[in-house]
Amino acid sequence: MNEIMNTSTQTPIEIALGVDENGMTTAKRLYSFLELNPGNFARWCKSNITENEFAEENVDYVRLFINEETPTGGKIQREDYKLTAHFAKKLSVKGNSAKAEEAREYFTRLEEKAKQMVIDRKQLSPQLQLMNMLVENMSRQELEQKRQSEQIKHLEDNQRALVDTFQTTTDKENFQSWASKCLSRIAESPNFNYGVGRNTKHAYARNESYKRLKEKWNCNLDDRVARAKGRAMERNPGITKTELNAINKLSIISGDKSLRPVYETVIKEMMIAYCVDAG
Repeated sequence: MNEIMNTSTQTPIEIALGVDENGMTTAKRLYSFLELNPGNFARWCKSNITENEFAEENVDYVRLFINEETPTGGKIQREDYKLTAHFAKKLSVKGNSAKAEEAREYFTRLEEKAKQMVIDRKQLSPQLQLMNMLVENMSRQELEQKRQSEQIKHLEDNQRALVDTFQTTTDKENFQSWASKCLSRIAESPNFNYGVGRNTKHAYARNESYKRLKEKWNCNLDDRVARAKGRAMERNPGITKTELNAINKLSIISGDKSLRPVYETVIKEMMIAYCVDAG
């Protein structure tokens, strides 16, 4: 379909959708173009793509793994999907906005061009038709090999992430740093669909970890934090606000030899539950 798309003469909608030389867009580009809720992207992909009984992987869509930079400057691997023009049009049909109508019209025109190309090819000599078929088969094989290579890398990265997760330390400060890093990765995982916005997601992840901890080991962290702050102010009336804020639930857990291994188990369970990617 190279004749369909000339990247040097792309229209605004083709640029917005990131349409490639094969007339394919990505789920993320289409979702953004349709102006849907950014916080629901992972859920939308699950219900409309991966769990869509009328969609077939490597036929209607191809799974991609993309390294993206997080707001904190780290790296996280996110999942995206290359969509054929036909499948992208079907996904656009579900919307009733002006953007959805624009996308449907564009992909319909693209399909019509593709059909016309098929008709034109049938008028070629048998030798040229065979050559075209061989080239297309080679392109499909290369695309599948690339997908498999990316999937293997994705699995290897996840294995390394889990190894890092299970290598904790008994040192209080290092344990607190390890737990904070893991919670950040959980909050930024595309599988963690709670809250909108970075700060809210991180708060949800922390709160869930404390809730899970309480289910395993009944303790009142709020009360323990309040008492610890009270003792700190008694010992040092001139304590700064920054020093006082450093006394929190995580610091209480990190300093308690009984709570720490239980919380460690909680973090590991959450990392696995949300299929956290390597950072």
